Amino acid sequence: MTHRASWDEYFMRIAEVVASRATCDRKHVGAVIVRDKSILATGYNGSIRGLPHCDEEGHLIEDGHCVRTIHAEANAIIQAARNGVRIDGATIYATASPCWGCFKMIANAGLSRIVFGEFYRDERIFRFATELGIELAPLARREPPA
Repeated sequence: MTHRASWDEYFMRIAEVVASRATCDRKHVGAVIVRDKSILATGYNGSIRGLPHCDEEGHLIEDGHCVRTIHAEANAIIQAARNGVRIDGATIYATASPCWGCFKMIANAGLSRIVFGEFYRDERIFRFATELGIELAPLARREPPA
């Protein structure tokens, strides 16, 4: 019997495809914002609209971070805002857990659930998610059926 992907697995796989558009080779991350099993917005890490990307100009490193890029979660929230899409109460799927800055944006945007692949850096998200009533759901990668 073959395994049918759960909704979380399905949307995480889509986030993985979105990550393939990332233009900073230091970390490829994709994000998908979903409500009621419908995709509202997507984002990947890349440069400011209209400016060169890391894969074109190289990295712009400050304090060990590439500041040329906007993170996937932020780009998904920005895409929703640019298109007038309401995202409060929605779920965000991200291939890596959000950094502190993205977590704050996710919280203020009203997203109620964060499903993430690999854990990436910031433990504070666990404490503050609990305080804010935001569900954090790590999702182990499962290979799709052949």
